[in-house]
Parts: sequence; C-alpha cells; structure tokens
Amino acid sequence: MSPSRSTSPSSAPATFIRLLLTMTGGVILFVVLLIAIAVGYSMVYYGTIYPGVSVFGVDVSGLTPDQAAERIQEELQFAQKGRIVFLYGDQVWIARPNELGMYLDSQATALAAYSVGRQGDPVTRVLQQFRAWYYGIDLPPLAVYEESRAYAYVNQIAEQINKPTIEANLEIRGLEVVATPGQVGLRVDVPATLAPLQDQLRSFSDGILGVAVAETPPLVADVSAQAEAARKILSQPLTITLPDAGEGDPGPWIFEPEKLASMLAVERVETEEGAQLQLRFKSEELKPFLQGLAPQIARDPENARYIFNDDTRQLEVIQSAKIGRRLNIDASIQAINEGIASGEHTISLVVNYQEPEFGNDVRAADLGITELVSSHTSYFYGSGASRIQNIHTAASRFHGVLVPPGATFSMAEVLGDISLDNGYAEALIIYGDRTIEGVGGGVCQVSTTLFRTAFFGGYPILERYPHAYRVGYYEQTASGGYDPSLAGLDATVFVPVVDFKFKNDTPYYILMETYYDNVSLTWKFYSTSDGRTVEWHTSGLKNVTPPPEPVYNENPKLAKGEIKKVDYEVEGADVSIVRRVYRNGELYLEDNFVTHYVPWQAVYEYGPGTKIPKNRGEG
Repeated sequence: MSPSRSTSPSSAPATFIRLLLTMTGGVILFVVLLIAIAVGYSMVYYGTIYPGVSVFGVDVSGLTPDQAAERIQEELQFAQKGRIVFLYGDQVWIARPNELGMYLDSQATALAAYSVGRQGDPVTRVLQQFRAWYYGIDLPPLAVYEESRAYAYVNQIAEQINKPTIEANLEIRGLEVVATPGQVGLRVDVPATLAPLQDQLRSFSDGILGVAVAETPPLVADVSAQAEAARKILSQPLTITLPDAGEGDPGPWIFEPEKLASMLAVERVETEEGAQLQLRFKSEELKPFLQGLAPQIARDPENARYIFNDDTRQLEVIQSAKIGRRLNIDASIQAINEGIASGEHTISLVVNYQEPEFGNDVRAADLGITELVSSHTSYFYGSGASRIQNIHTAASRFHGVLVPPGATFSMAEVLGDISLDNGYAEALIIYGDRTIEGVGGGVCQVSTTLFRTAFFGGYPILERYPHAYRVGYYEQTASGGYDPSLAGLDATVFVPVVDFKFKNDTPYYILMETYYDNVSLTWKFYSTSDGRTVEWHTSGLKNVTPPPEPVYNENPKLAKGEIKKVDYEVEGADVSIVRRVYRNGELYLEDNFVTHYVPWQAVYEYGPGTKIPKNRGEG
C-alpha cells in the first residue's frame, strides 16, 4: 500500500490567512485606485463646477463661480420678464416679479452650484460628484424676496378696489322725498392676497393670483319701498281719528302735506329681518300734540241713571251708562308711526276703555232698592227766572244718581263747575257781607232740599254750612206762607270751597230722584228701610237782633230820582236743632245743628242827584 497524504490541523488556518491577505490586498488596491481617481478628478475640475451640475436648466459645468453667476444672470430673466397676474372680477393687474420685491441672487446660486461635490466627508463628496456626472443635478435658483414691495404693490391695487360701506338714506326736503341706495363696502385683504405669492415666485414661473376682497354689506341697502310710502303719505292730508267717535266728541284732526312733512322724521329700526329705515313722527312734535288732546278725549265712566217705578217696583233707565276712556299716548304714537310707515292716510288713536260699575241692565233688587225711604219738598215762590233756571240746572244733575252702601256723598263732586257754559245764569248770591249778582244764585235751594231729605231720612250729616243770614225761600210752605220752624234747616254750597256731605250708612244703595217746577223742588231717596225713624226738635229763633240801618249807594246807571232796593233787611237769630235717629226702636244717632244768623241790612241804590231819606247811612 502506498502511504496516504493528509493535512495537519495546523495547516488550515495558515491557508485561510493567506487567502484573506490576498483579498484584503485587492480591496486596499481598489480603494487606493478610487482615491487616486477622485483626487485626479478634483484636480482636473479645481476651481470649476463639476460636470452635470445645472441651475434651473442652465448648464454651468466646468465654469468658475463668477462665470456661472454671469451665465445664470444672462439666462434666468424671470425676475425682469416674468408675469404675475392679479385678478378681481374683470379687473386685471400684471406685475413683474422684481416689482413685487423678487431679485435673483446669481452669485449665491453659482456658489451653490460650485459646492456640489465639495461638501461633506470624502465618500459623500465622491458620491455627489458621481451622481452629478452620471445623473445630473439641477439646482433651483436662489432669490431675494422683499415682502414690503409686494405689500406696496397690492396696496395700490386696494386703492382701486376699496370702497366704504354706505348706508341707504331717505330724506324729506319739503314735499320731495330723496332716496339714496346703499353701497356694499369692499376692502382688499392684503395678507390673504400675498399668501401664495412667495411660493409662486420660487417656482420661477408665471402665475395668476386672485385678489382677496372682503365685502361689508350695508345694514340698510334699499329704501325704495320706504321712499314710495313717504311719497304716498305726502300725496294727501293725514287724518287722525278717535275710535267710536260720537256726537260731541273731538276730532278728526287733519294734517296737510306741508305740515305733515315738517313733522316727519326718518329713523333706523332693528327688525327680525334686519335693519331698515322707517318714517315716524318727530317725538317732540307728536307727543305734545297728543298730550294736548288727552284732556279733550278723557271721559270718566258714568253709571246709567234710573228712576224707580212705584208700580212695577223696577228700575227704568233714563240715561244710558257711558264707558270711560283715556287716550293711550304711547300706544297712539306707535299706531301712528306704524300707519304712516305703511302709507296710510287715516289712522285711529288708541284709547283705553273703562266700563262703568252699573250698566243699563241693572235690576232694583240687585241694588237693594225696594221703596221710598225719604222725601222732602222745598218751595221758592217769587223767584226770578234766572234763579229758577239755576235750581232746575243744579237739581237735574242729581236725578237718577246712585249712592253706594257705606259711601260718603259729596254734593260738590256731582254738581261740578257752576258756570255759564254749564247752563247756569246770574242771580243773587251771598258774597261776603253783601247779596250780589253771581253765577249760580239759587243753587242753595237745591243743597237745602238735599240736606233736609238726608236729615229726615236719618242719614249721618258729615259736612253742612248754614247761610250767613236767614233766607226767606228756605222757610216757605206749600201755601206760600212761612214756617219759622224751618229756620236752621238750610245748607249752602260754594264749589269747590263749601260742600255738603252725608253718609249712606246702610247696606243698600240709595237712588236719588229730583222733581221740580217753577215754585217747588222735591227730592226723593229710594232704598230699603232698615227700620230707622227720626225725631227732631228746634229751639226756635233765639237772641233775635234787629237789622242795621239800610245803606244807600249811588249808581250812575240809574236816573235822577230813581231808588232801587238791591238787598233786604233780615233779623239776626240763633237756632239749635236736635235730631235723634232710632233704629228698630233703639237710639242709633243723635246730633245737634247750631246756626247763627247775622242781622242783615237793606241796601238801596239811587241815581245821581236823587234826594235820599234822612237818617239813613251811606255805603
């Protein structure tokens, strides 16, 4: 057998080492070769731009930075020749990039190109050089952007677009109505307009940019409808009426167009649909006018007036109830302004109504009126026509009047103003220490009759004033004679200073009825008796004193020798009357009426040159 060949364990690592050394040597040789190529490549293009480098398509390979800058400046003319178009509607503005603050920095751009393959570690540089040579590298140009110039340019555009917001306006010049439409406000939003500009400039390409404009519409844009309404309202008079006006009511009130125009104003109001202009009356004109109307329109509610039918024992209406009313000034102003805004020519005032307590359908039982509870008649024989007129006028105001339970009745309140306008005439009245002609002479016949009706009816007397001296009328009897026992049972009134008052202290209403002719006045109380009766006692005339000597006064209106008696002498006296009111047999009320009558002198008037009697005084 031939001997076999074997490898010793120690020979394997040696073989591997020899192989590794062989391979490492190759890599090192390769790396050395690459370095040598790179160094040589860099030396060839020392001071110039590596091959394959361009700027925005402009080849700058093999050029020095200065040469590259010059070529870039020549080739890239976007800043000078580019077009940036601004649009708003059909308006167009064309700007060069350099007008908007863009400038090409050719030096910085050339240096950027020169830096390709010369930055970073050696491997990075070699890779960049290879990439430029093999693939090519196209760099963007570097530019300077001065935003302030772009702002200035767009602000110039804004001056052409911007418009102020103008509110619509309505004016009344005499009878002419002038309407001015509103204008939408426009304002260029410069930052929003410039927001895309920088990117557009960096692209070194022409572009179109929209001008951002904010619109501000007016609150009131159109007043044509209001203008038409104004022309319509001024085309004819405006009539203001009182609703449900009856005979004797005030109005209507008419405003001619010329007057109406001077009273109208235009104001802006806010509505659910937005602001709008409206016509209205000037408050300083309309409110005083309505305040002046208010007293004319005001009417207190008045109960119906009745008489008691003794046969049917029911109430009969003699005067219908009246609804009270008051002018609502604020609501009327609103109604008038709304009316003129709508072009109306007849507008009604707004009135608040108040129902009376008792209407025409009240029944006697509802008020507790079942019977006649008190009645008194006074007489006035010999009264003149004026005095009789005043008695009738005053008495008529109480016919059918109701006095509520527990109420204090004031004669002056019902009587009202005693004047010629209210139907009174001039007759003799007591004024101070004289009896003179005055409006309403004879009304005290009415107050005296009322006093006696309340006195004999047993009602509490709360306020009563006697006359200064005894008046014969108040002591007359049905036969025309005189009853001195009636002295002290008179009452005077002088509205509004002197009043007569009594109280209805029963749970039932009192219905007053007055009946009169030319010689008598009868006053009746209808109610329901609560069982009261009246006893009274008079002291008679005490401390009687004679009247003073008469007085003579010259009256140039009388003829010579003519003497006229104008006031009559009366004795003075004191009277005390005690009244006791019983209810169901028990004393309910006791009062004392004390009257002091002063002596009264006669007064005569005579014509100039008349011989007057001796031993007579002169006034």
